[in-house]
Amino acid sequence: MEFLSPSTLEEALEAKSALPEAVPIMGGTDVMVELNFDRRRPPALIDLTRIPELAEFGPEDGRIRLGAGVSYTKVIEHLSGRAPALAKASRSVASPQIRNRGTVGGNLGGASPAGESHPPLLATDATVELASVRGRRRVPAREFYLSLRTTARREDELITAVLLPEPSGPQQFAKIGTRNAMVIAVTSFSLALDSERRTVGTGLGSAGPTPLRAEAAEEFLSEEFDWEGGTSPSESVVRRFGELVAAAARPIDDQRGSAEYRRHALSVMARRALSWSVTDYRKGVTRCA
Repeated sequence: MEFLSPSTLEEALEAKSALPEAVPIMGGTDVMVELNFDRRRPPALIDLTRIPELAEFGPEDGRIRLGAGVSYTKVIEHLSGRAPALAKASRSVASPQIRNRGTVGGNLGGASPAGESHPPLLATDATVELASVRGRRRVPAREFYLSLRTTARREDELITAVLLPEPSGPQQFAKIGTRNAMVIAVTSFSLALDSERRTVGTGLGSAGPTPLRAEAAEEFLSEEFDWEGGTSPSESVVRRFGELVAAAARPIDDQRGSAEYRRHALSVMARRALSWSVTDYRKGVTRCA
């Protein structure tokens, strides 16, 4: 196995073009596990840790540009106010050591349905930036996940950044696991309210072969929510929202939980996230400290 360590993005893209089957590595929190258990044996690894651009974040054209190599810890420390749902999801990732190394870009590259960052990216309508020697292109997160662990990224492309809209309303993330920490999600849910466009975004994790949205639930709540005053929705509206979120899931039975339990948990999390969002909306909270 070759180990390539480019110092610029251009060098990394040239290496990926020459060796499309090479696996990029930044934190290594997923890739090294696969290698150690001999589940994967690529012809080469492309170490991206020396590329400054991938570790940078900041405002860009009214959005937040998050380099693919920014760690979960940095998201928590620096972007809790500007990407609240993603920061909440980042706090739930594994242990401090893993959060120091793991990245949103790596989560996207692995595309596990259980990845914590996927539901917030879907709910907030984020965009994924991909680059190759042919140029750069941007794909909405809602079009990025194609099938189980298969994404819109082409063989010669690297994930370079995620672009996050500035929050315009409360954002939530909830996750259920078999214990409180160091756990893969049984299922997870993210909710984002956009008071400017008066739209609702959702994201479901560990609920199907890919991260999912509950589009019917989004449309229903956007019509029923009191965007003017933020009064609490009726019990029937809250219950129906939870039902529509659960109905969007396509879960399986596995060692972490049954399909039935996952649907139930999603319904509960959706109702709770809506309750938290209403409270924040009344307070005028668009950014969480």
